[in-house]
Amino acid sequence: MLRSGLRPRQSRAKLGSVTVASRALPDFRDADQFVYLRNVSWKEYEAVLAMRGESSSPRLTYLKGVLELMSPSRFHEMDKKRLARLLEAWAEAKGIVLEGVGSWTLKNSREERGAEPDECYTVGRVPASDDDRPDIAIEVIWTSGGIDKLEVYRKLGVREVWFYEKGTLTFFALREETYELIPTSEILPTVETPLILACMQEPTQLDALRKLRAGLR
Repeated sequence: MLRSGLRPRQSRAKLGSVTVASRALPDFRDADQFVYLRNVSWKEYEAVLAMRGESSSPRLTYLKGVLELMSPSRFHEMDKKRLARLLEAWAEAKGIVLEGVGSWTLKNSREERGAEPDECYTVGRVPASDDDRPDIAIEVIWTSGGIDKLEVYRKLGVREVWFYEKGTLTFFALREETYELIPTSEILPTVETPLILACMQEPTQLDALRKLRAGLR
């Protein structure tokens, strides 16, 4: 069964979130585009991955027979790139070993789950193998809809998942096999979330980086 378009997303609790003024909502033409395929086997999911090759789009999420293909809007990509540049610049200024792995394809055939974060990182180490897992996965939510990413990640062994949505960063930590909402990152406890979020509102990435560096002096 094939279904395309957008669907409502369940609201997430805001406890522990840090929020600043957000940008205006995008025009529908600038929204992320979703297509869903159901009753997709693991073998078929891997075949779709192989057909897409090294392209960054569409981004694929797989959960027990449901395959989501998401084509991110330019605003989605701009937010994810800006957030990555800010986080990496902050880590460099603080002397923290933050290894960026981009949209690393994470898979677990036994649990029938696969995901490709907007950005992901290991902290204090270099990934040892393809079977390794990032410490932090970042998801930018620009358009409502999509597979429940926490349900996917909880069986993939990612220690923290960060959601950036409308000027807010929300952090979830893996506790055994469930995610718990936490007030700030436990892996990067000194991350200066209010400063990074303020920088996200600057008109250009260059302005954002300049504001970050000024705030770190």
